[in-house]
Amino acid sequence: MRSIDDAATARALDRGQCGDPFAVLGPHAVGAKIRVRSYQPQAKHVAVLTDNPRRTYAMERVGDTGLFVADLDRRHAYRLRTECPDGRIDEFDDPYRHSSVLGELDLHLIGEGAHRELYRKLGAHSIRHEGVEGVQFGVWAPNAGRVSVVGNFNDWDGRRHVMRRHPSVGIWELFVPGVVAGAAYKYELTDANGDWLPLKADPFAFHCEQPPGNASLVYSSSFVWTDSDWIEKRREPLGFDRPVSIYEVHCGSWRRDLERDGAPLSYRQLADALIPYVARMGFTHIELLPVTEHPFGGSWGYQPIGLFAPTSRFGDPDAFRQFVDRCHAAGIGVILDWVGAHFPSDAHGLGRFD
Repeated sequence: MRSIDDAATARALDRGQCGDPFAVLGPHAVGAKIRVRSYQPQAKHVAVLTDNPRRTYAMERVGDTGLFVADLDRRHAYRLRTECPDGRIDEFDDPYRHSSVLGELDLHLIGEGAHRELYRKLGAHSIRHEGVEGVQFGVWAPNAGRVSVVGNFNDWDGRRHVMRRHPSVGIWELFVPGVVAGAAYKYELTDANGDWLPLKADPFAFHCEQPPGNASLVYSSSFVWTDSDWIEKRREPLGFDRPVSIYEVHCGSWRRDLERDGAPLSYRQLADALIPYVARMGFTHIELLPVTEHPFGGSWGYQPIGLFAPTSRFGDPDAFRQFVDRCHAAGIGVILDWVGAHFPSDAHGLGRFD
């Protein structure tokens, strides 16, 4: 069953040098058979579980590598079962049997630089794809030789989830079944010369670990906005009878929680204390110094890493949404300082990203 191609593929996967995983992994027609390849270096045994309970195929390891191969009699819907040396058994869907989530229109607009909703396509999104629950990961790294998503769901092993490349637009993406909200992840990249780069946080992440941690976190919002009246009123033109008065504030230092050893207030505590204060003082708007994620608190947010993630220092993204929603309920607008030019030199950030 093995071939020279399988052996060469196995060596490339072991070395982390496979930049086109969908060309070799997953199901592929080989003559009258369907050959399934799966890279599972952590496993002792791997099996293909088909939609027919009586059709289970034991996969054969290629040499002493992490590549396993099995020939199926026909194309099946299937899952994989791995048994590890410590006896742990896992069952999961194969990410390499799934098609791309990005459609032709997405790729066309991205190529033009005209996609207005990139945050819906890049980053990490909990979705149901082709009948399977999981997370879609996407990142722009046009100069990279290979990109993998790594996290606590694959033992931070960049060989196990190498992403699909769309060379015309520089996007790398992968749907990983079974990953759930709260999972920590980063991207592992090699540059065009094949040299390894430091693990990178997701530039489009919606949530991040609290410093000093710096991994990105899969986040799925359950928040329901109640500010439709405010949004409608905001459409009204401003006039001389509607003056604007802005209160600028840094969330981390406006007031401290003495019951927690002087810790900064959370987003929910700020909603309880800051909103009534601003309303009582006659301000119409709150302007927040940068709340986008940043590694160094002393920068007051002016050295951001995650421009799509409110800092986790004060709560999760839904807690921040609730703060904004409560501001609107009190008739107060919210202005966010957005710093798109001061990138810090932290290794997990955008410096030398790909």
